[in-house]
Amino acid sequence: MPAITVDDVLVLPRLPRLDPATTTYRPVRRLTTAPSGYEGEGFPVRRAFAGVPLPELDPFIHLDQMGEVDYAPGEPKGTPWHPHRGFETVTYMIDGTMDHQDSLGGGGTITNGDTQWMTAGGGILHIEAPPEKLVMSGGLFHGLQLWVNLPRVAKMIAPKYQDIRGRESALLTTPDGGGLIRVIAGTIAGHAGPGSTHTPINLAHVTLQPGARLELPWQPEYNALVYVLAGRGTVGTDRRPIRIGQLATHAPGDAILVDADAAQDSNTPALELFIMGGQPIREPVAHYGPFVMNTREELMQAFEDFQKGRLGVIPAERLPHTD
Repeated sequence: MPAITVDDVLVLPRLPRLDPATTTYRPVRRLTTAPSGYEGEGFPVRRAFAGVPLPELDPFIHLDQMGEVDYAPGEPKGTPWHPHRGFETVTYMIDGTMDHQDSLGGGGTITNGDTQWMTAGGGILHIEAPPEKLVMSGGLFHGLQLWVNLPRVAKMIAPKYQDIRGRESALLTTPDGGGLIRVIAGTIAGHAGPGSTHTPINLAHVTLQPGARLELPWQPEYNALVYVLAGRGTVGTDRRPIRIGQLATHAPGDAILVDADAAQDSNTPALELFIMGGQPIREPVAHYGPFVMNTREELMQAFEDFQKGRLGVIPAERLPHTD
């Protein structure tokens, strides 16, 4: 990890040096540890947002770290067909390969730094599975799936896809070259990522070398979440220790501060972060299973529509064979 990197970060654009006298670094509001579980047909995940109140996550709903796991032949797993309505799913493949398909005929393959962005909108059926070649050979699998809420006025828009190749991400570095920032969506220090979002958000994957510091300018009107994919470090001006599988939510301010420990584990050469933030929607959230709506009545309608086939049908070529 990670797949998208550069040979020489010093050729990249650099973050501006922040003036401590005029910068308000965001204090850490909450530090939580993700419990482990299983998703889909049985692949391991860490539930990154478990135990965090929704108002601190807004506009985000859910985040799973999938893996990191090195599968033996025959072990790779995916998900069965499932519905979504009322939000967007963002699947970021750090290492490995995943096929995806929907009930409208869309789909494709994402691998090694690619992002698949699905706007479920009014409703869609979806499946994610490792390609047959990976099932036969086994191999490394590591990624993230983030759920981004849609505002009430966009809950029922037409579904659509964005397939974002890793090479399309904006790449920049810290002033001293100790960090690599991959901007997947939004704008960081004037550098825009390729993802197109209904709700204004920033998404970035950051690699900090041992002993390096990240002073990341951040929109004051956005919330700020820092999740550790690998490694150890500290977060905030009070240098709260943070490690793999932990999430730091932040109070208001205009910059995020993270330091990588000078010594990392032998199997983790750097501190890997997934940093998220967005403009809160501040609407009621009714969330159950694969649906994110505003009211309980809308949730009930979503389940009824799914049961009656109004969210789509599985394409015939993907139906399981029967005797």
